[in-house]
Amino acid sequence: MSLIPKSADVKPGETFDLIIVGLGPAAYSAALYAARYMLKTLVIGETPGGQLTEAGEVDDYLGLIGINAQDMIKVFNKHIEKYNVPVVLDHVESIRKDGDEFVVKAKRKGEFKAKSVILAIGVKRRKLNVPGEAEFTGRGVSYCSICDAPLFKNKVVAVIGGGDSALEGAEILSRYATKVYLIHRRDEFKGQPIYLENIKAKPNVEIILNTVVTEIKGDKLVKSIVTKNVKTGETKELNVNGVFVEIGFEPPTDFARANGLETDAMGYIKVDEWMRTNIQGVFAAGDCTGMWLGFRQVITSAAQGAVSAHSAFRYLNELKRKK
Repeated sequence: MSLIPKSADVKPGETFDLIIVGLGPAAYSAALYAARYMLKTLVIGETPGGQLTEAGEVDDYLGLIGINAQDMIKVFNKHIEKYNVPVVLDHVESIRKDGDEFVVKAKRKGEFKAKSVILAIGVKRRKLNVPGEAEFTGRGVSYCSICDAPLFKNKVVAVIGGGDSALEGAEILSRYATKVYLIHRRDEFKGQPIYLENIKAKPNVEIILNTVVTEIKGDKLVKSIVTKNVKTGETKELNVNGVFVEIGFEPPTDFARANGLETDAMGYIKVDEWMRTNIQGVFAAGDCTGMWLGFRQVITSAAQGAVSAHSAFRYLNELKRKK
């Protein structure tokens, strides 16, 4: 099985029932359901797996026990290949309405047409951008405490951040790790006070304020982090086995607004319970939406992808009835 989907034999200008933009779990799921609905479907995305590429082992997706993230992506590819869903590896620049159809413009491959569109374009995790972070991603550096906490049982870890996700992450990790350093660059947390009180009651959690991480060190796996106190300038090296970066996300606000999609106060694409956006015929699924913001999981993204494909199927049937 390949990590890269088979190249699509499609031509610019070709018309589809549905174009799915993105290549993460929500997109794969939408593609599978669309194919089973026998919709002529095209998937256009840049990175097979999306944020899964930053994960190591995945053990919270029902039926796939302790699977490596790369192998999980291969399984996803294999499943949509079974239904001959074409995939184009490209960046989508814009979507515009042209009569009864949508024109989806890809950076390299040109324009394709569709009667409906599903946006599963995900989000970008904010990163520390320090030496060692990229090198050890998936090898001790994680961006999802909920996902990876069980992998660090009886280990020492650091959680970086000051919001709800960092506080929740530290609480979850305290159940597995022998020691949790909760490191925040400011002198107070942005997260909910009740979360903070819960953390303070944990004997194996040490809170370090006014401090940033300047480097992540290791060999094959993470071994330590270098920290710096932003007020005193003092540096320290802490021995840790894992680093959990929980400093938030960057939603696709600019893309959404440039293409006429309504966003919520945080910049995520607004959808209803059927994943419908404000533009009739355009749906959104996965992390790019404002649904379940505090619980981003592969399984929830896949669920939204399935719902969005079902909604697109119903929308297309309504179009046929009107003609």
